[in-house]
Amino acid sequence: MDKSCPPRVSNRPEQAAVSLEAKLGFLGRPDAYPEAPARVDAVETHMSWVFLIDSHAYKLKKPVRYDYLDFSTVEARRLDCEAEVRLNRRLAAEVYLGVVPLVLDAAGRLRLDGAGETVDWLVRMRRLPANRMLDQLLRNGAVEQPEIRRLAQRLASFYAALPAEPFTPEAYRQALAGRIEDNLRELGSPEFGLPPEMPAALARSQLRFLQSHADLFDQRVQAGRIVEGHGDLRPEHVCLLAEPIVIDCLEFNREFRILDPADELGYLALECERLHAPQAARWLLDGYVEASGDAPPPAMLHFYQSCRAMLRAKLALWHLRDDGRHRPEKWLATARDYLEWAQRHADSAAG
Repeated sequence: MDKSCPPRVSNRPEQAAVSLEAKLGFLGRPDAYPEAPARVDAVETHMSWVFLIDSHAYKLKKPVRYDYLDFSTVEARRLDCEAEVRLNRRLAAEVYLGVVPLVLDAAGRLRLDGAGETVDWLVRMRRLPANRMLDQLLRNGAVEQPEIRRLAQRLASFYAALPAEPFTPEAYRQALAGRIEDNLRELGSPEFGLPPEMPAALARSQLRFLQSHADLFDQRVQAGRIVEGHGDLRPEHVCLLAEPIVIDCLEFNREFRILDPADELGYLALECERLHAPQAARWLLDGYVEASGDAPPPAMLHFYQSCRAMLRAKLALWHLRDDGRHRPEKWLATARDYLEWAQRHADSAAG
């Protein structure tokens, strides 16, 4: 799963007049779309299907219910589609075009938009050029410093325009501690077969840093730095055009978007490092400081990065629960890699 979220899955099938199979079959046909594409490519994720055509993409939410979200009704999916468009227009207004109903017309045929009974909802998006996505650019060694600086400036302006969240310093530290403990609980689950010593030692180190450097976190809260950000800032969600675009924010749970920009930027820098581009990580963090005047302490950045790497290890392991679509060895290796990054940054935080 690619979204930052808690575990435990409890799917509940939806009672609907039109079967899910019928919807997927219809949306896989080129003649379903007003753009009249030559072909349709469908991509399944943990929580949706994305139908890619020449110029646009259409996202259909899965009718699922987890501990952290409920997409089990048509109305719930409509509300989430609207939230996705609204929130993503903050950083990608030109990409998120709107919400489109899937209807059953008077003749009993499925249609996108138009008159009829609404049986589902989709987010309609403009497709971005794959060769300008940051993850691809990093893999190809094709990122230049001015592009990353423009991204840092864009993000600095975004965070500066957001209102501060009404956190007390103690509540913010408690929220961070809760996330650390949740990561440890999942990573230590016997079902995944990981040696428990490493995540346990990491969590102790992170909690110790949080306690011994409480003043750093309190200062961030008191300075109004805790805001409703993107929530899932990774290279595959960044497109480096003349004006950088950031897509696919974490829309389904506001709690996961309440964060310190230093945490979110540290996350993106961590992912740049994992793609063998440490210089891009440095350009990003230096560019943010230059554009914003906000200089988070390096030790705190490393703490945030260590915690994010633990989270990503947990999310990698959750793929093992995802209906057998993924090879276990791939995600176990990914989880171990993230734990190594978590240790590296925890060591840097400790000095």
